[in-house]
Amino acid sequence: MCSESESLEQKLRLVHSTIRSYPDFPTEGIVFRDIFPVLHDPKAFSAVIDLFEDHLKKTFPVIDLFVGLDARGFLFAPILAQRFGIGFVPVRKKGKLPGPTLSVSYSLEYGEAEVELQRDVIQANQKVVIVDDLLATGGTLSAACDLLNKTGANILGCLVVIELKALNGAKKLNCVPLHSLVQF
Repeated sequence: MCSESESLEQKLRLVHSTIRSYPDFPTEGIVFRDIFPVLHDPKAFSAVIDLFEDHLKKTFPVIDLFVGLDARGFLFAPILAQRFGIGFVPVRKKGKLPGPTLSVSYSLEYGEAEVELQRDVIQANQKVVIVDDLLATGGTLSAACDLLNKTGANILGCLVVIELKALNGAKKLNCVPLHSLVQF
């Protein structure tokens, strides 16, 4: 029988081995890290959720909400919310949410983008965890942190499946703790 840490290590190895790499996609010199094989494999997908849940339970005694980023954060955050018995809030690209919204603009490599959330879904001082699939340059995750700061939320941390360490995206999070399962 495996100990808990061995089991967690096995799950981490499964997730890592299931991620596919595509050299020169979408452009030459880029190695695209694809999480879709993880979603296709029920054991690997469950392993991601289990690993996130284990980390969160060990790290944060209370979480009020999970915030998922458009679009792949939507794949993980609602399941975590269900496991913890709490709510899920989407952060979407501008123009995708009805009703009054808060928004924040941020810079991309070649232009600007904007994310938003519904104005009344997060209360001041609520303890939130932000979830996405990948951290690269940090623009979207940083913008989500800025957006949540506008609400007065208490951002406990950010979770990602994959972190591309060479791009230094974690530096843009302004000291918000980051937990990544797999680093490249």
